[in-house]
Amino acid sequence: MLESKLEVKKEGIILQKSGLGFEVEGVLNPGVIHYGDFIHIFYRAVGKGNYSTIGYCKMKTPFEVAERFDIPVIFPQFEYEVHGVEDPRIVKIDDLFYISYCAYDGVNALGALATSTDLIHWEKKGIIVPQIGYDEFARLAQIKGKINEKYLRYNEHEKIKEKKGKKVLVWDKNVVFFPRKIHGKFHFLHRIKPDIQIVAVKDLEELTPEFWQNYFLHLKEYIVLSPKHKHEVSYIGGGCPPIETSVGWLIIYHGVYDTVKGYVYCACAALLDINNPQKLISRLPYALFKPDHEWELTGEVNNVCFPTGAIVIEDTLYIYYGAADEQIACATVKLSELLNELISNTTHHDK
Repeated sequence: MLESKLEVKKEGIILQKSGLGFEVEGVLNPGVIHYGDFIHIFYRAVGKGNYSTIGYCKMKTPFEVAERFDIPVIFPQFEYEVHGVEDPRIVKIDDLFYISYCAYDGVNALGALATSTDLIHWEKKGIIVPQIGYDEFARLAQIKGKINEKYLRYNEHEKIKEKKGKKVLVWDKNVVFFPRKIHGKFHFLHRIKPDIQIVAVKDLEELTPEFWQNYFLHLKEYIVLSPKHKHEVSYIGGGCPPIETSVGWLIIYHGVYDTVKGYVYCACAALLDINNPQKLISRLPYALFKPDHEWELTGEVNNVCFPTGAIVIEDTLYIYYGAADEQIACATVKLSELLNELISNTTHHDK
């Protein structure tokens, strides 16, 4: 497995669980946005029984907490999220803030959306990804020919069709919006294992069952990234919201590989075309960073670096990530050096 050529600095833990009931088991996988005078962090907070809500704190510097709420800002309110709201990502598009998150009902984990004008009051828009059983998904996706056999392995759910009185659906997680419209359309990444797919729509109201049926008929066209290198060979998924740069959209995503001790989650990087983000420009042939500190190697889930939020200050990229599914840490890298390294790995062919 190749080692990183970049100087990535692990800055350590910046947020830990508290004694408060809603986050007594862990804090992890934060959405991060730099707005006004503060860096705003929306993080997954885990209470007893693995019930998740979204907590909030604001930072006056990348590592220094100014204020932290003692109650969650987003919590389960509907049946589709009754067991938890997880792994928020945040962007600002025009005059609205968008938080995409994973809604878990105890059986299915699906991408959902909430919006806000003030970062405090959030209006839920519901599930925005397909609600589709595996059999229908497989039938539609394979009309034009066979798909990667991992789609079957990861999404068939041992052929269980119903659980706890609910229909078992294909899990569609890691919904990550681009921070602006491209050619007048919302764009977001999402993940049905093992690949990262992309959606582009003028209006989110277009995301109907009919839309998704047609989408799956052409699934191969919407796959942006597939597992390729050893550090991501099992599956990949969206991480931080894309960062607009002069050479393309910088994507920090997570890659997963299997070992005798279980899965290892690491941070990866790629570039997508600025005008057509379905087109991959380049990707690092090695992990940007992976678990190697105690707080990443041991925790609620061992061997996890799970990047979900990033900001740029001058030439420094700050990547916030869940460490071992229990704490929130930050890593930094020079943005210019990362982009230069990506450009040197440009590819025009494979995904």
